[in-house]
Amino acid sequence: MKRLLAIALVMALATQLYAGKRALMWFDGEANFRRFSNTDSIDYYLNKVHDIGFTDVVIDVRPITGEVLFDSKYAPRMREWNGYRRKDFDYLGHFLTSAHRLGMKVHASLNVFVAGHNYFDRGQIYTFHPDWASVVYTPHGLMPITRQKQKYSAMVNPLNKEFRSHILHVLCELVEKYPMLDGLILDRVRYDGIEADFSTLSKSAFEKYTGKKIVKWPQDIFKWKDGKVVRGKYFKEWIEWRARVIRDFMAEMREKVKEANPKISFGTYTGAWYPSYYEVGVNFASNTYDPCKDYDWATKDYRKTGYMELLDLYTTGNYYTDITLADAQKNRSGVKNETDSETQYGSWYSVEGSCEHLRPILGGHPFYGGMLVDQLYGEPEKIHEAVEMNLKKSDGLMVFDICHLIARPELWAEIERGMRSGGMIR
Repeated sequence: MKRLLAIALVMALATQLYAGKRALMWFDGEANFRRFSNTDSIDYYLNKVHDIGFTDVVIDVRPITGEVLFDSKYAPRMREWNGYRRKDFDYLGHFLTSAHRLGMKVHASLNVFVAGHNYFDRGQIYTFHPDWASVVYTPHGLMPITRQKQKYSAMVNPLNKEFRSHILHVLCELVEKYPMLDGLILDRVRYDGIEADFSTLSKSAFEKYTGKKIVKWPQDIFKWKDGKVVRGKYFKEWIEWRARVIRDFMAEMREKVKEANPKISFGTYTGAWYPSYYEVGVNFASNTYDPCKDYDWATKDYRKTGYMELLDLYTTGNYYTDITLADAQKNRSGVKNETDSETQYGSWYSVEGSCEHLRPILGGHPFYGGMLVDQLYGEPEKIHEAVEMNLKKSDGLMVFDICHLIARPELWAEIERGMRSGGMIR
């Protein structure tokens, strides 16, 4: 009897611990274009993720080309990708109908400050708007990002007024066209990296912000030496200003979207690596957190650029091969994420460490820890550990992307195992 009571108590505590937690499965637009061009495929995989405990799906409807996966007055519709032409049907509408029937929530994802795919020379930047392209400052000089063919995302200058108007129209159109949509999760609401944007538009706006004339451009911001950044005299102000640009537009997007559909959840995705995420002009922290006490790149006013309070939902990429803090301390693995200019080291760069570091930075606001499935192809046993750790240490889970699980079907069992040990299913 005592044993039964103990088991019941453990189960009750587990239920209480994970009550309200959500698990999000991401459906990338380009990677899944052909696979989900039929409604029966959509239905099959929605049932599959539902049965292993996922509560939400994230449907990418604006891939990095700037084309969209719904009928729009403002953006071209992606009807063909990689040689495959999709039959005409309401892609997002079918996801909404089928997922809601299962009791799952649907969030539409849009890549914001990007409008071209550099590997294919395709997208709005290539077809209609080369002026939208971010100007990047490389060790080889200034150039449009479309010349950087090692980068797949042709990022946009976040200051471009024409583009800002365009993306606001697309966002509002989407939430009005699909009133049953549960939320938005915006991606790439950022600069490309530390090297962006060094256009004359950005120079002028920065000078206006600071009230200072930049004589040596861009060297007064920073110089390149042996492939590394050497800070100039206005570097920290530059970092503050870029974060202000992103924060202010995030506020504008929220305002416009809520006017169009007050019930919509307004969310975003970012990388989790806060110590270096300033390089992309993003401060996802709570405005109650003061980073200048912890980081030498932050001004005393940088805290005013924090935008966590603008969000209804936040998911972040705990994209690390070390799962526990002990793993990170033992392995001392260097991590260079897509947005980093240099390799990073330390306790932050594990799933557990990231979750623990994020708590005070986010000021108690909830977050969903994300995992990148193909990052663990070589160590599949870590997949369930990453799922479990994100569920235990954050407020839920995001898995990117379903295409990696379809490509490696044996990994579904690892996801399910993590969902079970993480308390999402029994």
